[in-house]
Amino acid sequence: MRTRKLWELSDGERRDLLMRAQPDLTRAMKAAEFIVQRVRAGGDAALLRWTAEFDGVELTAEQLRVAPEEFDRAMDATAPELRRAIDLAIENIRRFHEGTMPQRTHTVEMGDGLVCTERHTPIDSVCLYVPRGRGSFSSVLCMLGVPARLAGVPRIIVCTPPGPEGEVDSATLYAARVIGIDEIYRVGGAQAVAAVAFGTETIPMCAKIVGPANVYATAAKRLLADEIDPGPGAGPSESIILCDDSANPHNVALNLLVEAEHGENSCALLVTHHEPLVHSVAEIVEQELGQLAPQRAEYARRVLNTYGGAVLTRSLDESIAFTNEFAVEHLAIMTRDPQAACDRITNAGEILIGTFPIISLANYVVGVNAILPTSRYARTESPVSVRDFMKAASIVELREPAYRRFVDAVVAFGDHEGFCAHQRAAQHWQR
Repeated sequence: MRTRKLWELSDGERRDLLMRAQPDLTRAMKAAEFIVQRVRAGGDAALLRWTAEFDGVELTAEQLRVAPEEFDRAMDATAPELRRAIDLAIENIRRFHEGTMPQRTHTVEMGDGLVCTERHTPIDSVCLYVPRGRGSFSSVLCMLGVPARLAGVPRIIVCTPPGPEGEVDSATLYAARVIGIDEIYRVGGAQAVAAVAFGTETIPMCAKIVGPANVYATAAKRLLADEIDPGPGAGPSESIILCDDSANPHNVALNLLVEAEHGENSCALLVTHHEPLVHSVAEIVEQELGQLAPQRAEYARRVLNTYGGAVLTRSLDESIAFTNEFAVEHLAIMTRDPQAACDRITNAGEILIGTFPIISLANYVVGVNAILPTSRYARTESPVSVRDFMKAASIVELREPAYRRFVDAVVAFGDHEGFCAHQRAAQHWQR
């Protein structure tokens, strides 16, 4: 497991560490632009062509949308223990997100005949993108679908790449039925983003697309940002385990591997000032790698020797400062006084406290959203929530006493900024 001593890093090495893996979108942008243009012009026919080429699945236009009987079959095809896990996750996600719902209206009486209101309403239509590739991700649908439903979005559709036989993951269909979503299309990648941006004969145009995606779909989102709200970005998975000398090495090692197994571009870091802990964790990681599936072990080994590993500091204060600078997606705090450390964290997608394999639990079932800002966007962005599926409008009710109170200020602003019509409108109003 690679170890870096923070105080020995050059400015360039520190910059590289903060940047993580940055996928080169140059090729993907060119490919996505070509695909987007073809889907815009060709509709369903282009979708079917690219699905055949990229997913190896021959479909007809009628097969793009998942049929009702496929939902029925998914109930039996999903193992009972997985159904129970999905039910538990949906229950907790719903409970948490219900508690974070913004007020539909918030009114402030400003005095003298002025009332200002903020009103929240749902976005008209949203596409939830559920990826598929190294695995199937019914948990992503749970994290996206529950807040979208709670927000009251009138039309929620799902786009997800088909499997080798053209099937949609049965657990994803089961989760959709529990949540109350029945419009699912077996299409992914850049072609799916283009389809919902422009609409095709079968797939409706949507106002927004939300969900983690591969590099080509990500490129298409950037290209089409003027056509469809691309939603929050999502890069490779990343985590920090923030520790002092009180941390249990075995638990630290397990939590490191949770994010490291996602893929070779992920980042999983142990940040500590206690060097003996680093040595103990490295030994346990090596033992635990032997318990993972070969591909997952290879991903984790590569991550912990490139973008991940250990960052050794000289104090807990320095560890906390680096963690804030890193602005990580998942942060697990394993210190003697975790709440005191938590109070000092200002940049993280989620902050987890507990001496358990806590990142695993938070990724699936505790209720907080696991679709989180990556690539340092935790400095300015938040986890996916009901607010991602709503928008706010300001409402102003103005009566004459308020007009009289404000007219001179409006005239002063208009005069200073050179807006003559603002001045005249304010000065020459008549009943």
